[in-house]
Amino acid sequence: MELNVCWMYHDIMDLYGDKGNMMVLKKRCLDRGIQIKIDTLSIKDECDLSTYDLLFLGGGADQEQKMLIDDLLSRKENIAKAMNENTFILLICGGYQLFGQYYISADNEKIEGLKFFDYYTETGSNGTRCIGNIAIECDLDGNKITAVGFENHGGQTRNVKTPLGHVLHGYGNSFEGKQEGFYNGQVLATYMHGPLLPKNPEITDFVIYKALKKRNPDITLQDLAPLDDTLEHQAKEYMLKRLSSK
Repeated sequence: MELNVCWMYHDIMDLYGDKGNMMVLKKRCLDRGIQIKIDTLSIKDECDLSTYDLLFLGGGADQEQKMLIDDLLSRKENIAKAMNENTFILLICGGYQLFGQYYISADNEKIEGLKFFDYYTETGSNGTRCIGNIAIECDLDGNKITAVGFENHGGQTRNVKTPLGHVLHGYGNSFEGKQEGFYNGQVLATYMHGPLLPKNPEITDFVIYKALKKRNPDITLQDLAPLDDTLEHQAKEYMLKRLSSK
């Protein structure tokens, strides 16, 4: 099997080491004998996104989002084509925000989103931010897991119809909601850095499985060969105990 990935705006949207997500994705594929190719895409690069199994867009601050938004919006039709052809999409923080209706930046500028989904993002009042370690419970197509990460965002994302998970510790999409991220079966979006995938091997494998399904529709999550995740689970348990003790 082979997995083709497009890492969108790798040179702009890489806040808090989101590149670690691609490193771990590649490692867990190669450890299973799955060939993986990760292409990068930046502003003005020509590319047919529908040819990929997985699109990844990481996080960035307001300035970076403003820098790329015109180019991203110009690709809306092609992204829609990719989605219609069952490409899976992983979005972190700023990438998550830009797939919604709009984002109001810290300087009160409205950044129009791709408008694929109903949610929208407004900046926190008086510069307040959701910062700290976070733990959530999520259901990934019937696979219930506890995920951990680190959040640092001023944006308050609301009107999320299908959240990724319920917040156990931390904030999530907004100060008041106790919901985190977005997941609709094809797009997995979250505020969790850490990076997300190194801290949560179950999510990494789920993303691999969902992306492989584009060209291997009969594959199941159980078809992925098991790997030794002892250290990852120990690290997660330590973080969960630390959060529970507060």
